[in-house]
Amino acid sequence: MGIEDYGGGQSPRADILIVTTNDVPGHQVQQVIGEVFGLTVRSRHLGSQIGAGLKSMIGGELKGLTKTLVETRNQAMERLTEQARARGANAVLAFRFDVSEAADVGTEVCAYGTAVIVTPTG
Repeated sequence: MGIEDYGGGQSPRADILIVTTNDVPGHQVQQVIGEVFGLTVRSRHLGSQIGAGLKSMIGGELKGLTKTLVETRNQAMERLTEQARARGANAVLAFRFDVSEAADVGTEVCAYGTAVIVTPTG
């Protein structure tokens, strides 16, 4: 598996700018729309649990679980982007992920931030 299997983030052609900062250099916030989020819950399948259990005994990265988590985070981010777009935003500030166990059967991933409309200054 290549590095592209473990990455995430936006496409260079994305129409919604998503940043972890509270502002965007060279831009001014014209309107705060409010909180947006994207949520997904993924169950674990038996094969990955057995493989992870065996791997944990000898050590090393759990590549199958890593790839699943990357896919899950990307799906949550896509849902956040869709919600921001639907509400008329062109940017999301203070973007974060929250990851937790969901009733001991899967992993819940929530991508969240503040939807805004920004314009270039100058």
